Amino acid sequence: MSFEKFNLAQGIMAQVEALGYTVPTPIQQQAIPLVLEGRDVMGLAQTGTGKTAAFALPLLQRLLPGKRGQVRALIIAPTRELAEQINTAIKVFAKQTDLRTLAVYGGVSTYHQIAALRRGVDILVACPGRLLDHLEQRTVDLSHVETLVLDEADHMFDMGFLPTIRKILRYVKDSRQTLLFSATMPSDIRRLANDVLNNPSHIQIDHEAPVDNISHALFPVEQHLKTSLLLEILKSTATKSVLVFTRTKHRAKSLGQKLQQSGFSAISLQGNLSQNKRQAALDGFRSGSFQILVATDIAARGIDVSQISHVINYDIPDTPEAYTHRIGRTGRATRSGEAFTFVTKEERSIVYELERNVGAELICRTIQGFDYNAVKSPSSEFGRPDRRPMQRRKFASAR
Repeated sequence: MSFEKFNLAQGIMAQVEALGYTVPTPIQQQAIPLVLEGRDVMGLAQTGTGKTAAFALPLLQRLLPGKRGQVRALIIAPTRELAEQINTAIKVFAKQTDLRTLAVYGGVSTYHQIAALRRGVDILVACPGRLLDHLEQRTVDLSHVETLVLDEADHMFDMGFLPTIRKILRYVKDSRQTLLFSATMPSDIRRLANDVLNNPSHIQIDHEAPVDNISHALFPVEQHLKTSLLLEILKSTATKSVLVFTRTKHRAKSLGQKLQQSGFSAISLQGNLSQNKRQAALDGFRSGSFQILVATDIAARGIDVSQISHVINYDIPDTPEAYTHRIGRTGRATRSGEAFTFVTKEERSIVYELERNVGAELICRTIQGFDYNAVKSPSSEFGRPDRRPMQRRKFASAR
């Protein structure tokens, strides 16, 4: 099957070809015809499956007829990074049309956002908090919205945005097309879907397990040796772009600085940075100016960098779903990738959950020549230890 089967307008199709798209991904094959028909859709799909194009391409096609300069499509995303990523993708797809798109999110002044809204926008990509601010200040009108997209709905739930989403929905007419995408389907998201979707078509693309072109490995290590082990892995492993996940903002910042001091081209991305610095970090990582990005989970769903070769969980994620979202940053666009996870003795019980999620036993690996019995020194680790209750179980054996 090719994109030509969708009968997209010439300008949109030209951009699809310019981007090198040839065969639609499974979610694109299923979602695009449904969206073109005006159907409501509930899609369960993990990251890296081509979801943005699955709703953006038919959305543009449906918007080509009709009046310009009023918000006719609204896309709500949980993070600034994801909103900007979606906005950028739509701008590329719409390059040969006269449709205008805008992203609005917090962390920056509203002045330029209000000015752009007054000039006229056809597609609005927004984070819930800032969008509600605009609505309450009457600087945006959603009464003409024909299609509403809720992207990464489960992440919006995790961030506590569902009450805000419900307030926003009061400003959008009921006679609309609604598309809801999520990687998981907790009960709260299912209730939201039942409330906002009208006789939806359901799409499920292996949403529970990570993509199969990613290899997984565990690295048992004491907490105070994590940084030393990370440095050793980076020195001994052939990597392209590396995304390292930490649990806290302080640890991301400190680890990024440590990597820089060790001679690596690294930058950190965490919530304490201004929006300009966050965007600069992402842009530098995408362009290759930085080989390593150290981030908190704020980046788990907001980074679309096809050349990431390795995801390293410096701190093990709290849930199997978070693991899936993190490692979904590698193995994108049919490329292979590797996911390394550091695990301490206190975190052994989580391994079983990860293995059930992956569908296989995770192999334990060690680095030859690394001193796993080194004594902790004042400079060997930074920050305070995590204090999470952990069950103690037998650790999964290596094969």
